[in-house]
Amino acid sequence: MGWKKLGWVLFFLLPSAIPLFVFTLVPMVSSLWVSLHKWNLISPMEWAGLDNYTNLLTDPMTRRVFLHTLIYVAGYLPLVYAGGLGLALALNQRLKGRAFLRATYFLPVVTSWVVVALVWKWLLNPANGLVNQLLGAIGLSGPGWWTDPQWALPAVILSSAWKDLGFVMVILLAGLQSIPSDVYEAATVDGASAWQRFWRITLPLLSPSTFFVVVISLINGFQVFDQVYVMTGGGPAGSSQVVVGQIYDLTFRYGRAGEASALSWILFALILVITVIQIRGQRKWVHYA
Repeated sequence: MGWKKLGWVLFFLLPSAIPLFVFTLVPMVSSLWVSLHKWNLISPMEWAGLDNYTNLLTDPMTRRVFLHTLIYVAGYLPLVYAGGLGLALALNQRLKGRAFLRATYFLPVVTSWVVVALVWKWLLNPANGLVNQLLGAIGLSGPGWWTDPQWALPAVILSSAWKDLGFVMVILLAGLQSIPSDVYEAATVDGASAWQRFWRITLPLLSPSTFFVVVISLINGFQVFDQVYVMTGGGPAGSSQVVVGQIYDLTFRYGRAGEASALSWILFALILVITVIQIRGQRKWVHYA
């Protein structure tokens, strides 16, 4: 490529490269520098070296918020994938009003997290929420949900999965529609049952879409914050506090921006390692046509 062509390429990349550099790369490098200092956002920074990292790794609260985040991911990922797959399979059929149903299920994805969290906080209100009223109508005693330390995190998981079902549905639906119909026809002629066609054809050929959904959902899951902040604020008694919530609190509630930056880099390292493992492991189970 000549210098003239390279210049034109760089020229057309500038509108996206400049915001990427200013609002992503510069803050990342700055946060790494801040993580090596003690800083309360007001006074001048004091050099701390790796002390912030050492303090965090030996702090029981750090282990607790990472545990809560892992529990969230472990509950959220199977729920959102199974629900999204079920919707994708159903809406891949020839149904009346199929386009309307697809748009309806996708609507929560483009809805503000604050709105969704507030609606679910009302639905799961222990006193007069719709969910507990329905449970009471069939003779069941509803839990305390976001007011109960044992149910606060499940409440967040439920609302998160509901909001993201439409996104997973769209990705998996696109994968389903890319599977050739003659493969199913050949399997049917050979006497394969509906379950065998699903297990032997649909899931293997859907594996690229599944891989994408799993990677994106894990990354988003480890960065969960909005719904926790709105629904529970990390409570009751810290029972639903997650890593990003702890980063927020360390920065703006306790004035420990250095430790908050260090915690963000620890989270980044964890997400990076998990993503690399997934990318390397895909060779064993992802089948590209």
